[in-house]
Amino acid sequence: MQKLQQQLDGLVEKYTELLLGETNEELKEQVKMWIIYNHIAKSMPPLAKHWNGTYPDAKQDIKEVIQNIKKMNEANRAQK
Repeated sequence: MQKLQQQLDGLVEKYTELLLGETNEELKEQVKMWIIYNHIAKSMPPLAKHWNGTYPDAKQDIKEVIQNIKKMNEANRAQK
């Protein structure tokens, strides 16, 4: 299981680098949060809606993460 964890971590690191143009632990964690939330919101919208209603402060935080990733991705694409 540890080997798989290391390999997935490498995958997320490369994905973060390709998506944002750079990588560090904080960016990797933000990308992980974005991936998880985005997947749940698409595959189980009622669950995401329930979570948003239960934790409005977390909803705002995830919106900020998503906006930050979007902004960094757009800047990365503009540089290429």
